[in-house]
Amino acid sequence: MSPPDWGGALIHLAAFAGGYLLGSIPFGLILAKLFGLGDLRQIGSGNIGATNVLRTGSKGVAALTLLLDAAKGTAAVLLAAHWGETAAMLAALGAFLGHLFPVWLGFRGGKGVATYIGVLLGLYWPAAAAFCAVWLIVAFAMRYSSLAALVASAASVAMLALAGQWRLAGLSLLLTLLLYMRHAGNIGRLARGEEARIGERKV
Repeated sequence: MSPPDWGGALIHLAAFAGGYLLGSIPFGLILAKLFGLGDLRQIGSGNIGATNVLRTGSKGVAALTLLLDAAKGTAAVLLAAHWGETAAMLAALGAFLGHLFPVWLGFRGGKGVATYIGVLLGLYWPAAAAFCAVWLIVAFAMRYSSLAALVASAASVAMLALAGQWRLAGLSLLLTLLLYMRHAGNIGRLARGEEARIGERKV
């Protein structure tokens, strides 16, 4: 019996923790305050992500929030990838959980769509491209950001499986389940026909 690989375990733990800390940076909240848009937690849905920033009427800040929330996921993966695929996957999971449950905000964060795209970009860019393509098609056709995210995340799992990326498909499935959990309220509103469409201000 070989001895435990404590060095590898510490690297994997550090990858997860580092990913979590990166993912927990609340860019939407920070940018909204910097640009005088107010406290996102008191606006619209109360979410700290790009969709709620868009409800303030500032498309530029919303776009910047989207880019930074995605970039933190990509950065976490690429930094950890130096220690192998497992470390990169753990960093991806950490970044996603960090965005959903940031320690700085009492574990009340965003819904993870942009960060999901970011970690996919770092792990396997064709899956990120597929996510964005499906999101755009559904969003353009239905004008529901939440529905587009739900469909695109499920499509990413299928795409990774079809590509033979079974480990990544498993991780994507976990992220998708977490994303669906965070969108439970949206799913209910979609079923009742009460979900806000893209571009609508929620007051």
